[in-house]
Amino acid sequence: MEPHSLTSRLVLIGSAASQAMSPALWNPVLARLGNGWRYEAWDVPPDGDLAQVRKDLLGPDMVAANVTMPHKHWAAETADAADESVRLSGACNLLVRAGERLEAHNTDITAARKLLGPTYQRHALLLGAGGAARAALISIRDNVGAVSIADRDPHASAELLELARELGLDAHAIMWEQARDAAADASLIVNATPIGKQASDPAAWGGAALAPDAVLYDFVYARHTTASVACADAMGIRCIDGWDHLREQAVAMVPLLGLDGEAGALLQETLIGLRDVH
Repeated sequence: MEPHSLTSRLVLIGSAASQAMSPALWNPVLARLGNGWRYEAWDVPPDGDLAQVRKDLLGPDMVAANVTMPHKHWAAETADAADESVRLSGACNLLVRAGERLEAHNTDITAARKLLGPTYQRHALLLGAGGAARAALISIRDNVGAVSIADRDPHASAELLELARELGLDAHAIMWEQARDAAADASLIVNATPIGKQASDPAAWGGAALAPDAVLYDFVYARHTTASVACADAMGIRCIDGWDHLREQAVAMVPLLGLDGEAGALLQETLIGLRDVH
C-alpha cells in the first residue's frame, strides 16, 4: 500500500451505496485520526460499468473499497489476489489497492465468526443466498449439523447449495414458502435478505415461533428495529443485528488498511453514537 500521504480515498460500491451508514461511520473516525483520508459512496447499478469502476479503484489516491450488493461476486472475480475466505465463498466485500493490484478480503466472514463464536448449530436456516449468506455459511462450516437454504431465486439457492455440499455440509434447498416451518426447528436463523430495511417489512421468516435455543443473525441495519429482531426479542431469542455486524466487519478492516488499533476503538465509539441517534 502507498504511504498514507499519497492515498486518501476509501469508497463503498453498491447499487444503493449512498443510503448506507458506512460514510457516516468512517468519516468521523478518519477525521479524528487526521490521516487525510475520506470515505465516499459510489452508487453503481447492477448493469453499471464495472470495468471503469475497476480502473478508478487503481487510481493513485485510492486506498480500498468496500463492496456491497449486488457486486460482491464481481469484486471476488476482478481481484488480482484473494484470501482464503474469498476463495471459499466466491464473495468479496473489501478490495484493497496494492500498487497496480487489487487484493480481495471478506470481513463479513470475520465478523460472523466473531459474533457467532464456536457454538455448534444443529440446524441453520439461511434466508437469502447472496454474499451475506455465503459469509454466514463459511463462518459456521466447522460447527453446523444441517443447513437449509431458502431464496426467492431458485438459481441463487442452487449455487449456494453447491457451495455447501462442496464444503461437505449436510445441506438442502427449500422453497421460500417452506422457510416458516423450517424456522421452527432451526438453532440459527440468518436473515441475509433486504427484508427489514422498510419499517413495514414483516419478520424475514414470517414470524412463526422459534426454538428456545435459537439465535437470530439479522444482517439488516436500519433506523428502526426490524420486525425480525422485534419478533425474536419478544420470544426471548438471542439476536445479532446488522449494527453488530457493521461494527465487527469495520473493525476487521483496520489491520487490512494498515491503521493502528486506535481506529478500532474509534469505530466502536462512533457506531454507538450513530445507533443511539437512530
